[in-house]
Amino acid sequence: MRGLTAAQADDVRRALHTAERRSGLRFGVFLGDPVGSRRHFAERLHAALGEEADDAVVLLVDLKGRALEIVTGQNARRRLTDGSCRLTAMSMATAFSVGDLVGGLLYGIGALGEQATARR
Repeated sequence: MRGLTAAQADDVRRALHTAERRSGLRFGVFLGDPVGSRRHFAERLHAALGEEADDAVVLLVDLKGRALEIVTGQNARRRLTDGSCRLTAMSMATAFSVGDLVGGLLYGIGALGEQATARR
């Protein structure tokens, strides 16, 4: 994962795996510069998952633009409300604002995984 050390990337992969295993949803993270508008790019990444998209959550972190997008598929949206995604994004943004990219990612992935599991 671009912008992370090997150990940090491993931590993020473990968090993704744990969230997926517990919730039954597919989680993905994109770190980097979007092509075009952030939201549209995040939606294209999500759509690229094909048949898995309905059960997927994509987090796009625009490092240069200092912004975050969370896209949920149709089935995932039943378990992750816009409000819960917004609160998670705010907590992640707080961590990012003090330079804690990995902490923000780990928190966000874990929180979304927990919320999706609780509404399973």
